Amino acid sequence: MTTHPPTPHGGAAALAPDPDLPPVALPERETRWTLPKILLWAGIALLGGLAWVMLAIVRGETVNAIWFVFAAVCTYLIGYRFYSKVIQKHITRPDDRRATPAEYKQDGKDYVPTDRRVLYGHHFAAIAGAGPLVGPVLAAQMGYLPGTIWIIVGVILAGAVQDYLVLFFSMRRGGRTIGQMARDELGRIGGTAAIVASLLIMIIIVAILALVVVNALGESPWGVFSVSMTIPIALFMGCYLRWIRPGKITEISIIGFVLLITAIIAGGWIADTEWGAALFTLDRTTIAWGIIIYGFIAAVLPVWLLLAPRDYLSTFMKIGVIVMLAGAIVLVRPEINVPAFSEFADGELGPVFSGPLFPFLFVTIACGALSGFHALIASGTTPKLIEKERQTRFIGYGGMLMESFVAIMALVAAISIDRGIYFAMNASAAATLGTVEGAVAFVNGLGLAGVNLTPDMLTDTAAAVGEESIISRTGGAPTLALGLAHIMQQALGGQAMMAFWYHFAIMFEALFILTAVDAGTRVARFMLQDSIGVVVPKFRDLSWRPGVWICTAIMVAGWGAILILGVTDPLGGINTFFPLFGIANQLLAAIALSVVLAIVAKRGKSYVKWLWIIALPLAFTAVVTITASMYKIFSPVPQVGYWANNAAFRNALAAGETSFGTAPTVAAMEAVVRNTAVQGTLSIIFVVLSIIVITTSVLVSIQAIRRGGGDDHEVPPVPSRRFAPAGLIATKEEREIEKLWEQLPADKRPTTGGH
Repeated sequence: MTTHPPTPHGGAAALAPDPDLPPVALPERETRWTLPKILLWAGIALLGGLAWVMLAIVRGETVNAIWFVFAAVCTYLIGYRFYSKVIQKHITRPDDRRATPAEYKQDGKDYVPTDRRVLYGHHFAAIAGAGPLVGPVLAAQMGYLPGTIWIIVGVILAGAVQDYLVLFFSMRRGGRTIGQMARDELGRIGGTAAIVASLLIMIIIVAILALVVVNALGESPWGVFSVSMTIPIALFMGCYLRWIRPGKITEISIIGFVLLITAIIAGGWIADTEWGAALFTLDRTTIAWGIIIYGFIAAVLPVWLLLAPRDYLSTFMKIGVIVMLAGAIVLVRPEINVPAFSEFADGELGPVFSGPLFPFLFVTIACGALSGFHALIASGTTPKLIEKERQTRFIGYGGMLMESFVAIMALVAAISIDRGIYFAMNASAAATLGTVEGAVAFVNGLGLAGVNLTPDMLTDTAAAVGEESIISRTGGAPTLALGLAHIMQQALGGQAMMAFWYHFAIMFEALFILTAVDAGTRVARFMLQDSIGVVVPKFRDLSWRPGVWICTAIMVAGWGAILILGVTDPLGGINTFFPLFGIANQLLAAIALSVVLAIVAKRGKSYVKWLWIIALPLAFTAVVTITASMYKIFSPVPQVGYWANNAAFRNALAAGETSFGTAPTVAAMEAVVRNTAVQGTLSIIFVVLSIIVITTSVLVSIQAIRRGGGDDHEVPPVPSRRFAPAGLIATKEEREIEKLWEQLPADKRPTTGGH
């Protein structure tokens, strides 16, 4: 049996248990390997190895989609069981005798000890936005293998590591944000650079999330009606939980799910009517303004009224749909015709996005493998809700594995449809001219092996899913919806259900993304209030309404402006803005890992030999994102470099051209000049700030290693007076201790929040 690690600020004496209470922590024991366990893990390893061989080595003309599911699930199980336990044993070293901030700061509002299963759903709902849905769809341009390797291996070694460590160290610091931790660990220069970078990057992230929703709903009356109905449904759910049936989470979730399905079905009926089509067929600029207004209102409304019920509903929808899709893939076993490495994998130019495979694949697929946005959540709401320290592995590391599985399912859905249709949907309107004839000519002109797109293929597919057109539906969401509908229709039968499954998927994706848009706006407002509060302390008071309204308006104006630029971009907003989103997101991950590196280096000599676990993903993401930034800033190829593109269009305007490249009018040319200038400027700012933070972190870490440690900013330990299991399923020993707690008088039992 191992002993608990030494605890600072008073050691074991400071955590003496209350003799009148049952145990608050379960002593950790070394794992005893029995023959059944050995056989089980050997079987998982063999199945996973076989799946990887089938994907990476035994590649014929087609590959069965079932191998993607097996490769992902087996690798996740091995990574969680072994690699995350190495991190827990040697870096985090949790001690359940210590009270978490949710316990010692419990206020019933921000700090609430929350059941680990409910909190897992909250955390997953908050981190899972557009990234794991859109990035893999766009990256399918390169073939299936590069994206598959990065999504699965990247999450094990990078994404889940970041989420777990940021969550743990934020919890140990009373729930401090990543910006506050950067100030503490990196000093004034590094901390200020981290805060400014985080705020600016947050604007880009939320803008691109909103842009995906706009592109999914543009000119789609069915989608606009169904997604619009989620707002009154969420408001009803909030009121139901607040006043009608408080605490009945499962009950209102079932009611909400039924209402959602009703909204999807009703959307089809209404879209078929003359008045419905006229009322809900909105252009993308109008939808963008609607989302901007929604984002402001949602961020200032009480959490219980809109965000909390949307979290409940979206968590069930997110996990349920992904598991359903995985089951359908196993059942249908679709054959994938996309090559492992496509014709665009070894070049710089592509119809979906431009840039070489390295580094752009690794910034295009962001959230499914590594995401800086997660660091804001892992140091935001989640550390204020966690019951016990050992739960951070399940919620932080395990939550990110589920998001990675979402990304794999998105990739499989995208590559399961016809390649010609894929490129017709994801190429910009400037390339396809927005017409069937233009799309056919463009796709067939790409010279893709085995692709022969016909007008009937596009019109028949659009009719099957109940849309007027599927051409240039960029943003990834419509492609994923089509892939999901295609697989579900094969699994359950009935060609007539294609339209239902397509719009069900659009609803599912909108729930995914809008949760991140309104939650992201709220988190950004918290960050801005905290930053302004350094100069004007009143802004740190979250109950001061003028401060709330002012900071929300500033952040919404920031991402709203970028959103409008993306919607009006002649080159296809998501095609040109998503690389900036990916770069910004991964730079934020580098900032988060830099802060964690400094924290671990300061913990003492016994931690130094395990710094490679953090240094490895930090070095990789730093090289990838800085290289991608250099491409975007300095590349002379207009399709790749922002400033090269800017110069090409400026020169054309100066020469009196009335159309140039893919911009058919002077106004479109001027829009390209404006948008590329904004993107280029932001790229420079992001990379400079990130280099400052990374350099400062390395210097601070080296100094701490030489001194044998550094300043400890952890909150002094407080003895815990509660118990909770560490993982999803309680062990036999944990259940026995839970029974002891249940035998206590009601007035002595600790309370646990349901949300």
